[in-house]
Amino acid sequence: MNNQYDYRYPTVKDLRERSQSRIPRFAFEYLDGGCNEDVNLRRNTTDLREVDLTPQYLTEHHGSDMRTELFGRTYDAPFGIAPVGLQGLIWPRAPEILARAAKQQNVPFVLSTVSTSSIETIAEITGGDFWFQLYHPTDNSVRDDIIKRAEVAGCPVLVILCDVPVFGFRPRDIRNGLAMPPKMSFRNILQILGRPNWAVRTLLAGQPNFETLRRYMPAGLNLKQLGQFMDQTFSGRLNEEKIKPIRDMWPGKLVLKGVASVEDAQRAIKLGLDGIIVSNHGGRQLDAGPSAISSLRDIVNECRERITIMMDSGVRSGPDIARALACGAEFTFLGRAFMYGTAALGSRGGEHTVSILKTQLNQVMEQICCKCVRDFPNHLRQHPRKTPGYNDPV
Repeated sequence: MNNQYDYRYPTVKDLRERSQSRIPRFAFEYLDGGCNEDVNLRRNTTDLREVDLTPQYLTEHHGSDMRTELFGRTYDAPFGIAPVGLQGLIWPRAPEILARAAKQQNVPFVLSTVSTSSIETIAEITGGDFWFQLYHPTDNSVRDDIIKRAEVAGCPVLVILCDVPVFGFRPRDIRNGLAMPPKMSFRNILQILGRPNWAVRTLLAGQPNFETLRRYMPAGLNLKQLGQFMDQTFSGRLNEEKIKPIRDMWPGKLVLKGVASVEDAQRAIKLGLDGIIVSNHGGRQLDAGPSAISSLRDIVNECRERITIMMDSGVRSGPDIARALACGAEFTFLGRAFMYGTAALGSRGGEHTVSILKTQLNQVMEQICCKCVRDFPNHLRQHPRKTPGYNDPV
């Protein structure tokens, strides 16, 4: 273990509990919550943990190697840091903290269009070694300029988001004034006063803003006008005709994130995309939708070896990463886990979270005698156990 490992917090669950005591309630609920009744949020992890792995103790085993090749680059582990919006609301300068951690630990970091650091800032920190996730703008000139900025910054992978055609219905965010347009309430102010360390650090860092979008915003927007700007700027709803020009102009690897059906995976293949991330936005968009792991299994069955298949949503631990890989994912991403770590431990949180996941994943690999990441499917138990009463016919 490296010197960034904090033995007081050996699991992501510990980091989550610590983060809850360090940041205002509205910020924690924005990070932690799903949509509607949180059914899909819970299902993501519950379904994933129904997957069992089979150890092969009597095989000849001389150690495990979790290094993973992805798009011509070898990473130290088969997981990366997923894009999260408004990261600076949760902890000041969170994107910069996580970008540095990813660089140091040799795992990919994905910057969201609606995060609180700019493309240029993250490029300076990482030397251009980061991925960028694009929320599709309504104005093609804005789209083209953002993509050009990512290219100039040296970004090797562009991720197009497809699973936010409309804003999700998130009751906590509505109550807390974090829906569009956002509102600051007296209750929020009291919560801020109850977290003086967060308040002081946020004051020193400056009010979080959509830094990548700043140059496209009119000056002096109030909160209501900011909400109108966001509604007008992003169409969200993608189709094949909107993806084609992006494929034509982007010289690097192109990935579609938010894929939840075989049909969309096949469209991505038809469009010549390099990869997909099977995801349901962490259970924040469609409460009646399938879990990410169930979508992954369907897509792998139909599309394996035709496109690079990755997954996020519901992944909270090293064993969860192993389960997803065993089901056919070639790589995984985690969002909340890294934000819990950053909120819990500040500048040390990113590297500590990576260390937790590497330690847990390595233990699983050694335990089941899995030599390398691509061997995980050989350890998948084909008939996963079924929790009594879960998904029983009604």
